[in-house]
Amino acid sequence: MEKMTRVSTVNGRTMFCHLDAPANAISVCRDATQVVVAGRNIFKIYGLEEEGFVERLNLRVGRKPSLNFSCADVMWHQMDENLLATAATNGAVVTWNLARSCRNKQEQLFTEHKRTVNKVCFHPTEVNMLLSGSQDGFMKCFDLRKKESVSTFSGQSESVRDVQFSIKDYFTFAASFENGNVQLWDIRRPDRYERMFTAHTGPVFCCDWHPEDRGWLATGGRDKMVKVWDMSTNRVKEIYCVQTIASVARVKWRPERRYHLATCSMMVDHNIYVWDVRRPFIPFATFEEHKDVTTGIVWRNQHDPYYLLSGSKDSTLYQHMFKDASRPVDRANPEGLCFGLFGDLAFAAKESLMTAPQSVGDVGRKTYPGGDRRYPIFFFKKPDVTEQFAQVSSALSVFESEAGSSVGMDWFINTAKSYLLSGKPFAELCEHNAQVAKKLNRPQESTTWTMLRIMFSEPANPSLSTNHNLNKSGNLPLVNSFSMKEMSAALNERNKENRQDNLHSLETNLNNNDENEETEGSEGQAEYLFGDAELDDDDLYSMEHDNQAEEPEYLLPQEAFPLRHEIMDHPSAPEPVQEKPESPHVSGSETESTCLTPMESINLISVSQLLFSPHLPPKFFCPIVKEMLCYYAEQGDVQMAVSVLIVLGDRIRKEIDELTQEHWYMSYIDLLQRFELWNVSNEVIKLSTCGAIMCLNQASTTLHINCSNCKRPMSNKGWICDRCHQCASVCAVCHHVVKGLFVWCQGCSHGGHLEHVMEWLKQSKHCPAGCGHLCEYT
Repeated sequence: MEKMTRVSTVNGRTMFCHLDAPANAISVCRDATQVVVAGRNIFKIYGLEEEGFVERLNLRVGRKPSLNFSCADVMWHQMDENLLATAATNGAVVTWNLARSCRNKQEQLFTEHKRTVNKVCFHPTEVNMLLSGSQDGFMKCFDLRKKESVSTFSGQSESVRDVQFSIKDYFTFAASFENGNVQLWDIRRPDRYERMFTAHTGPVFCCDWHPEDRGWLATGGRDKMVKVWDMSTNRVKEIYCVQTIASVARVKWRPERRYHLATCSMMVDHNIYVWDVRRPFIPFATFEEHKDVTTGIVWRNQHDPYYLLSGSKDSTLYQHMFKDASRPVDRANPEGLCFGLFGDLAFAAKESLMTAPQSVGDVGRKTYPGGDRRYPIFFFKKPDVTEQFAQVSSALSVFESEAGSSVGMDWFINTAKSYLLSGKPFAELCEHNAQVAKKLNRPQESTTWTMLRIMFSEPANPSLSTNHNLNKSGNLPLVNSFSMKEMSAALNERNKENRQDNLHSLETNLNNNDENEETEGSEGQAEYLFGDAELDDDDLYSMEHDNQAEEPEYLLPQEAFPLRHEIMDHPSAPEPVQEKPESPHVSGSETESTCLTPMESINLISVSQLLFSPHLPPKFFCPIVKEMLCYYAEQGDVQMAVSVLIVLGDRIRKEIDELTQEHWYMSYIDLLQRFELWNVSNEVIKLSTCGAIMCLNQASTTLHINCSNCKRPMSNKGWICDRCHQCASVCAVCHHVVKGLFVWCQGCSHGGHLEHVMEWLKQSKHCPAGCGHLCEYT
């Protein structure tokens, strides 16, 4: 008895139904009257009726749950309407015969794969031929008349993501792999692939042969790209590349439309896009009905380009009518402007009537002077009756600067290579990076590193500090502590010429104000010079006798000593000394070391308030540093933002949200990799603390090694193959075992020492092993 499910219809022929569980894959029978939906907890067949979807058969039968029903992929045979095949997550390949009279429709079970089977594919013209690709890296060809596989294909690589028989070539199929490679195989030769090329920078999740053009193969991967390859020539050629916004999980060519294909994403993006490969950045049409990731897409009929079926993790099955799709080009900005990396300017806009050459028919056309660029200036192509969506043309103009005036990026490369981000104390890292920025004529960055060192360094020991000298203008440097001996020595040299006049004025001032010396001298003068600095009697004694040896005739009254100790025991807030600007002030035990002009006195007093204030905690500067990092990032200098973020570490990391840090890291790493600064990029990834960044070094790190003699995988970790008992890693140039860095050609698998191979390829393009392959070092 047929079971009716709840059906909803949207906009005429666009319809959907709710499933019992999320779907992993869907497939349509040859006459487009039924669709099968498979997933981890669902395996059903629905009929396509005018009023909606009708559930016809539930293939999940039996009292005990079986992993054979947990499907990762499903395919309906296009020659036998009763034959289906599924790929199970437990490594089983199962065929189903709908013509069987019993409830259990399972016909054959193949358990030769050791891991999850990602894809199954029937031969388009051979009824009994089935192909599978598994996570274990093997592809197997099954003859449904036999109980085991007839051929096993080893990609000698990571897991197989997709396999597809060629529609035109009877013996050819394509396979895509986790490491970004695509291989072409002849089913008659399971020992070696016919052709291999690197299609994407990450895993290739899907591939699909063009139904009309014999040599066109579309691939999609984690790098968010869909590429179209021409396989009909001797050398594989990329002819189109479409840029999406998320990793591509499925790709299907649109029937009867040569340049159209549909894609869906593996994560993040829930929409289905139909692309015109000639326009790679804006989708031709978009279906936005699903609320979760789309897992399966298929055109309803091989000759019907207007109906698309899709299943999703939101437990819905949709039939999309093409005319109900949205048109992103209608919402896209028709103009764009951007600057290139080297100072070039690119401007894109629609073709306008004002820039088009006038013809005879344009004489009476109205013109729009000035800047009135509204609707009439654009070309609009009349829509085709047979096609709801028209191709919209666009023009791109690039204005390049002259070769001599282009903005170079040498400073970025040199800075990335010279900066130190770890391995030394914080102060030394800041000082080194400041010097690097200064040498590269980047004063703002140099000053930033210097200020970071001052703000976040620990306060130095007064007795061990080496930055306590006065500068050339007579002012004290802005540090946390200082040495009185160094200050007095500097002042002696600074005021040696004016010593006589200043001391005479000093004695006169002391004699006239002898009665007020205790109040004014203690509160207004001595504290400004010494502040909270700690001096013992030995220091004062040495300062006194050193200067007496130089000028023994000038002595300070003895009552100055107890006053100074009283000041240190009872510190008070200083008051501005502006009563007698014409006379220098005395603070200390030696007149020679404190004879200052009025301007010098004011400078010393203003500096001392910051100089002797308590050390500010690093948290005090965190808001300023955070604002500074955001400023650099907004200006496009993510190099400075990331470098400071790494050097400061926990001092500032908690003040900036992780998403912002991840954005900075990804931008900087992308720039480093564009300039081929692989070592610097790897160091930045290693020093980062963001989880999304640290995992970049952990992706695709598995290396499968095959013996160079017998071509079989190496099962042990030594240099001797346990099958042929020969050395596996032998240099093709010097014929010695390579025990260090080994480089090899991905085309012929021969290689050797890096230095030897580089020297060989400078003189010859042929493989040094004599196989005849044209090797290339990149």
